[in-house]
Amino acid sequence: MDTRPDGAGVEVCARLRTPILAASSVTSAATARDHVLAVLRGRERASAAQPNDQAVTDLLLVTSELVSNAIRHGGGLVAFAATPTREGVRLHVHDRSAEIPSTAFGPGALPAGDTVGGYGWPLIITLARDIAIERCPDGGKIVTVLVPLG
Repeated sequence: MDTRPDGAGVEVCARLRTPILAASSVTSAATARDHVLAVLRGRERASAAQPNDQAVTDLLLVTSELVSNAIRHGGGLVAFAATPTREGVRLHVHDRSAEIPSTAFGPGALPAGDTVGGYGWPLIITLARDIAIERCPDGGKIVTVLVPLG
């Protein structure tokens, strides 16, 4: 992880080269959702297309799951970004753990029976696409997904 002098609070995973907000700006699922909504408002001003309520709900759910996973299972949130695209919003979540969740590239099946937990990745897999997980050379990993809005 290197910090660029031209962007206070902006950090970049050395190989990914994706600017992401330092965790001081986004510290919880709630602040991540607020940031995503602000990005979405900017996207809507730049485009005539308005996402429907279900698409926005899906985006906020994926945001919550990714950030919560980083905090609970990934050793803490290092950085976060939400980038508007023509297709939707691309989310980048950097945590401290280099461990890749075993269910991250699974079929997205919900847990069977009376299992407590384990719903996050199946929801992410169902609602997002272009899921990528990259280990950073200086530690941790960045999970990147695209949540479609149309």
